[in-house]
Amino acid sequence: RSSVGLHIPPVLVTYPVNFGDPVFSKIVEKEGPFDIIANFAAHKHVRSEKDIYSLEAMFDNNVFKTNRLLEKIALTPPEKFFCVSTDKAANPVNLMGASKKLMEDVIMAYAKDIPVCTARFANVAFSNGSLPFGFVERLMKRQPLSAPHDIKRFLVTPDESGEICMLACLLGESGDIFFPALNAEQHMHTFTEIAEQLLAHCGFKPLYCTSEQEARDAAKSLHLGSKEYPVYFFKSDTSGEKPYEEFYTGDEVIDRSKFDSLGIIKNTPMKSLAEIKQQINHLESLFNSPDATKANLVETLQTYLGRFDHLETGKNLDQKM
Repeated sequence: RSSVGLHIPPVLVTYPVNFGDPVFSKIVEKEGPFDIIANFAAHKHVRSEKDIYSLEAMFDNNVFKTNRLLEKIALTPPEKFFCVSTDKAANPVNLMGASKKLMEDVIMAYAKDIPVCTARFANVAFSNGSLPFGFVERLMKRQPLSAPHDIKRFLVTPDESGEICMLACLLGESGDIFFPALNAEQHMHTFTEIAEQLLAHCGFKPLYCTSEQEARDAAKSLHLGSKEYPVYFFKSDTSGEKPYEEFYTGDEVIDRSKFDSLGIIKNTPMKSLAEIKQQINHLESLFNSPDATKANLVETLQTYLGRFDHLETGKNLDQKM
């Protein structure tokens, strides 16, 4: 309400509640139907597949609660339901991407009854929890920067990500999947390039180290007049890291004619609600089993998704500096 030129309606109500909680169901039942329901609740990092517990939390948030929300609002449908997907849902190689592809299948199963759409995002530059965000945190703590040199990612700004969501909500047709129409040669960057550009912006030159320990030791000697900053760049060796990103597969129908900077995936195959609910029941039973393993989950998802080549190395991002 302090911003210049920003229109705020007289009544703006926010609630700090989990969208899977009973109190949220009461809000939906008593305050709806709504014009737009936009779901931004997402486990969005590959880091979330480190063990069976983090995986259950991720699938509960990305898939199970999304399904329960759609079941609830199907009784009084909004004019549009939107939720956020990811570029990692196209030919997924990690369980986060697989969870989002399954989430897409869930919302498409409701497309006949509820106008639904989604957007496959690129990485939002410097968003909370991202590697570039971590670079800034490490600079503030005078810690070395660390990144894989062989991973390329598309990036969008926070403003651009909001614009994608707004356009999808207002202009998308039911079943549409929006994505930013980016060029790989122009818009895809390595994390090492981002680290080097950030250091240059801050007045530093990279001091290239050959190990995590060497980088830590070099950080100890940093002082106010230092012109070099320690970095450790390495070849990726953690599970689920795709070397490049893509927004669609060769099997999907693409429309690039409607917008200059956005593409739309059209005519996405839609599974029946009965099939989706059977899959969700099976996954919930898998997680409730005392013998549940990551390998069990991968095998099940390969059956459901058809195309899921999980990259397993036995290492996760929490084991890297």
